[in-house]
Amino acid sequence: MKPGVFTQLYIHLVFAVKYRERLLKKEIRSEVFKYISGIISNRRHKSIIINGMSDHIHILFGANPNDKISDLVGCIKKESSTFINSKGWLNGKFHWQDGYGAFSCSRSQLDNVYNYIHNQEQHHKTRSFKEEYMALLKKFSIEYDERFLFEFFDDLYLKSGS
Repeated sequence: MKPGVFTQLYIHLVFAVKYRERLLKKEIRSEVFKYISGIISNRRHKSIIINGMSDHIHILFGANPNDKISDLVGCIKKESSTFINSKGWLNGKFHWQDGYGAFSCSRSQLDNVYNYIHNQEQHHKTRSFKEEYMALLKKFSIEYDERFLFEFFDDLYLKSGS
């Protein structure tokens, strides 16, 4: 950081497992999330909270303005996929789905966003990932073409026991 440069940038990232497969089982999430937190910290961002479900994750971090979000997401996806595959937790190969959502938030909203991410299991008892993601796009007034969204399946976690 250069002298006289001051920033306060908070980003809420959301992305999904390829084909929305439910591969991030509860037993491995904690280790995966710690690994991703290390990736974020190594790129000089501040990891605040990472949580998610078996088919998608949420990350809240304080952004380093010298690192592009798209580069960070690419690094997280590549390195965490390699990590997961090296552990032998899955029968097949793990991959993240293309794309991501990145939503800025103000310092005054950090507690709300933190609690929202922390309570993912509670949210998904009644709300699908598609409903959650579409609500975020609407909340932030993001225009989109449905052809370029994640591949969604209209099932709820409640039905599948995730």
